Amino acid sequence: MRPRSLHEIAGQGHLLGPGTVLTRALQSGVLPSLILWGPPGSGKTTLAILLAQRSGAAFEPVSAATSGVADLRRVVERARERARTGGRTVLFIDEIHRFNKSQQDLVLPHVESGLVTLLGATTENPSFEVNAALLSRTRVVRLEPLSAGDLSSLIDAALTDGERGIATLAVALEPAARDRLIALSGGDARVALNALELAAQAAVSGGSPEIVTADVEGALQQPSLLYDRAGDQHYWLISAFIKSLRDSDPDAGVYWLARMLEAGEDPLFVARRLVILAAEDVGLADPAALGVAVAAQQAVHFIGMPEGTLPLAEATIYLATAPKSNSAMRAYAAARQDVADTLHQPVPLHLRNAVTGLDRATGFGAGYRYAHDDPAGAADQQHLPDVLAGRRYYIPREAGAEEAVARRLKTNV
Repeated sequence: MRPRSLHEIAGQGHLLGPGTVLTRALQSGVLPSLILWGPPGSGKTTLAILLAQRSGAAFEPVSAATSGVADLRRVVERARERARTGGRTVLFIDEIHRFNKSQQDLVLPHVESGLVTLLGATTENPSFEVNAALLSRTRVVRLEPLSAGDLSSLIDAALTDGERGIATLAVALEPAARDRLIALSGGDARVALNALELAAQAAVSGGSPEIVTADVEGALQQPSLLYDRAGDQHYWLISAFIKSLRDSDPDAGVYWLARMLEAGEDPLFVARRLVILAAEDVGLADPAALGVAVAAQQAVHFIGMPEGTLPLAEATIYLATAPKSNSAMRAYAAARQDVADTLHQPVPLHLRNAVTGLDRATGFGAGYRYAHDDPAGAADQQHLPDVLAGRRYYIPREAGAEEAVARRLKTNV
């Protein structure tokens, strides 16, 4: 069911629609070097093949997972032979992120000279995985996971195509089974079509003319979550998790927590991020939040998984529903900037301990007021260096527990 033309490609309208950069380039007859960045099953290889065909160039595929420098050199030699008779070459490197720096550097001069047009496919962020020099000579195009509608169209095509699809099996797809297949495919066309074929064969073997939900679930017994503990998914999911808690959305917080943990994320990584969020985003609006987060981290470390999901879920919900304040973070950032700007400011004499007679003679501790001698328990004296006297770093938000702090500070002032 691989598309035979660009018009058959499902989705990716942002790349192949009228007036897009890629469409204009194809119309001009000039195919630029591209890095095709997208999740599995989004059509990167198919798009590369069709772009090469459309440009009239020879297609030289190389897999970075199985090929080395010798393979690249052979492709370059064939490209030179082709160029002598006016032929062009598209070098397709699948999983280009698996090539090391020296392997990528080998490709660079030939891309720069125009001997080959590079089409690289990757599931990882090219900014981190492709050499800067090579990246500057290519254009990155982002492929998106297929939508439910795109997958549904592909499924219909496979069910009715007798040449490349499974129309000869004469099976129908139950609506509930269709919905389940689309949901479990995760935007991956390859997963959807492979599962459809297996489910259809199971239905036929059972003597049924219809694929039901059980057939689909049997074909996808262990559907894997798209995740990479060192790649884009790792960072995207933790970002969504933290921002959901910061925005006080417990439902989204628990969802992203489950997405990470069920995909195999290190629970202590999640716990550490909860501790950071408790101090950074909840802060003094609910000082107990830090204790809850630390307790969750300790509990996960103590009891392990899968039971560790419970304290993590509890801390997630607590932090999401807690009042928010980043006053501690803002206070420290402002103080740190003043430390950098003013450097070695002397400690006021009245705040220095007078340990020796010489200290006392020099004026250390002179005029110091003991806070507990004041009826309010807060002595009114200068505590910052002279050049920063009167500077305010901590400005409490009037939310949660910090509301009372704000009132108390106003009273003391």
